[in-house]
Amino acid sequence: MKSSDTVHRRRMRLGVTAAAAITALTAGLIGAVSANAASEGCEVEYQVTGQWSGGFNANVQVTNLGDPVNHWDLEWTWADDQAVTHMWNAKDKSKAATAKASGQGHNGALATGGTTSFGFSGSWSDANTDPTDFRLNGRLCDGTVSEPQQPMTAIEQVAAMQPGWNVGNSLDAFGGDTGGETAWGNPPITEELLQTIKAEGYNSIRLPVAWDYEHTGPGPDYTISSERMERVAQVVDWAIANDLQVLVNIHDQMFTKELPDDRENVLAKFNSMWTQIAERFKDYPSELSFESINEPQFPTDTANQDAHTATLNVNFYETVRATGGKNADRLLVLPTWVTNSEQPHLDALKATIDELDDDMIAATVHFYGFYPFGVNVAGVTTYDEETRQDLENTFQRTNDTFVDNGVPVIVGEWGVLGYDYTRGAVPNSPQYGELLKFFQATTHQAVEEQLTLMLWDAGSYLNRHTLEWRDPLLKAYMDSGFTTLSGTASFDSIYLEKAGTIADESLTLNRNGLDFEGLWQGDTALTEGTDYTVSGDTVTLTAAALTRLAGDRAYGTNATIEARFSDGLPWQIHIISYDTAQISDLTGTLDGAPWSQWWACNSSCFAIPTEFNGDQIATMEAKYADGTNAGPHTWTAFKELWATYRPDYDAGTISLTPDFFNEVRDDEPVTLTFHFWGGGTIEYIVTKTGTTVTGTNA
Repeated sequence: MKSSDTVHRRRMRLGVTAAAAITALTAGLIGAVSANAASEGCEVEYQVTGQWSGGFNANVQVTNLGDPVNHWDLEWTWADDQAVTHMWNAKDKSKAATAKASGQGHNGALATGGTTSFGFSGSWSDANTDPTDFRLNGRLCDGTVSEPQQPMTAIEQVAAMQPGWNVGNSLDAFGGDTGGETAWGNPPITEELLQTIKAEGYNSIRLPVAWDYEHTGPGPDYTISSERMERVAQVVDWAIANDLQVLVNIHDQMFTKELPDDRENVLAKFNSMWTQIAERFKDYPSELSFESINEPQFPTDTANQDAHTATLNVNFYETVRATGGKNADRLLVLPTWVTNSEQPHLDALKATIDELDDDMIAATVHFYGFYPFGVNVAGVTTYDEETRQDLENTFQRTNDTFVDNGVPVIVGEWGVLGYDYTRGAVPNSPQYGELLKFFQATTHQAVEEQLTLMLWDAGSYLNRHTLEWRDPLLKAYMDSGFTTLSGTASFDSIYLEKAGTIADESLTLNRNGLDFEGLWQGDTALTEGTDYTVSGDTVTLTAAALTRLAGDRAYGTNATIEARFSDGLPWQIHIISYDTAQISDLTGTLDGAPWSQWWACNSSCFAIPTEFNGDQIATMEAKYADGTNAGPHTWTAFKELWATYRPDYDAGTISLTPDFFNEVRDDEPVTLTFHFWGGGTIEYIVTKTGTTVTGTNA
């Protein structure tokens, strides 16, 4: 190499033969995922303008040979561990061995034949070989121009969005002490967040947006603030630049609820908002799609809820299409009433779509599983047959109504209603292994029925402060369902009473078409015949093996073993030692909690001191002395976790909430029966007199 005091100049014009074709799932901004045909091509001139020991300067000129692009990213890889240290006239988005420059406001768009330049300083050590492959928005810059691709159909575009992720509780947040985007506990959306989502295997995001409240002015214009519009545009730009499709909606339901009683004003506001949104984004590529309204609902006229939903959907459709540009054939997504998937509501939306007679329309529903399972109520604590049938029936009828008739479906939100990282009982609602089964089965069933899933994540799955998954194992089961249905077992825990004699314990395998390959503890295989036996789908761990695994039998998990199969993820089985829990008598008062106490107990809950002794609560029953059900959800004796009772294993308490006592009659004892995963039950009697509560062991 040249010495440090010698100016080193070299010029290189890139004209490399194209590599493998870019697929629909990995294409760039105007790549194979685009529903609008576009020609693509580019060339790059790379020039090292100065070099010294350990560093150099370079200039890069980019020429767009294809159709105009609204935003560009240029990527290249280093051969000798060079790195960009500073960049000008472009935004540096480099990572490790991959360098990436992104256009800025003044040079972010490139017309056909348009050229722009940027420079950077870099570092090198042993060598400084020139890069050879540059890619503009994912397309190899080899000096050629590709022929326009055929537009994607709605079915193809929605399929390319699988899987998707909701940026929940961010741009849909409002109010609060901090206001706006951070009001509900999440940090502001960053490009790094979206890059993380892409790297984790997601191909699209749903961007819920609250346009109303402090962001929209009064009628008759209902002007959306420029700050809100440009913030949404910034996030959309980041997503598209990082190969994510984007679904933007109006997430405000409050003003549209008034449609039955104030039709003229509601539609004036709704249409004005969509006109402004559509005009702002009319020239965006087809990677951006629009969703009419989130979960439309009309409490004052439930008899005509499907008709009111159709009114909003048709107004949305006609308003957006009328703005022209790329909105003329952009994918538009229409919901059922409250995104419900019952057959009458599916049929009503199908009728609307048939009347519109447009090939670029998709339907959307939401799915949070069988309600008693999702919130742990009515004693449904496992992924049982009723929960499985609910999943399969919901997805099958949605497929039969839409997909089989050429209309793609986006499940715009899915998950488990009771899964919330702020709750100390999660993942205890329902039992953890049963959650894993549900998440895997949902993704698997979506693939079977050709539905695109978008996980609702308000911060419970991906920690947006650290950009790490809160529960990597649950994420792995979600991912597994898209490709391989991993094997499981009837339960994920074996409970051994600490003071009891250890006996053989059996589990039933759910092979899911796979071969069982044995039990392991870490890297050590357990010995069949000595540590366990297999008879059909029944695996029995011997008393000797369980005694060894339990060790000193301290309370809680003593060991974790794995059932391994011929494919997919191994199934974890936890060996747990426990004793019967001990609940203390207590007299206390309630503070007359406000409505918000469903999410925060503070001093308004009746917190019963409890020694859990390694066990955990599965569910709780509540009955009066005459056998009738007490508390909320009077149709069942089994109460809803967190809404009515909250175990805190670290603090050693079981808290009964104001919502529970608000539905309990004064001076009438209520017998609570706590069911534990170890198999035991404890009865406890509570009596409310005004704001005073007494609790005693039965």
